[in-house]
Amino acid sequence: MRHQIIAFSAAVLVAASLPALAQSTDPAWLDAVSEQLARDQQCQVEYFVNIREGELAGRRTFEARAQCRDGRQFDAARTEPEAEFTLKICEVTVC
Repeated sequence: MRHQIIAFSAAVLVAASLPALAQSTDPAWLDAVSEQLARDQQCQVEYFVNIREGELAGRRTFEARAQCRDGRQFDAARTEPEAEFTLKICEVTVC
């Protein structure tokens, strides 16, 4: 019995020392936006805001604003069955 407890404790210690596998809590389509922004705009996404999923005329829609490490922001939008997102840089507007 004591041997089993020691073996179990050793297994717990080994498991606790292994690096944790990071798993995104964001929807998978945000990974696609990040990849497209990196490829097309040389933007390393720091975070997303205004994340929206919806439906328009029976087709799924996806929208988000991405903040790049260099300070730029892009709006990304896609309506299925399109594979690529439409990317639009957010610029300062004056009223």
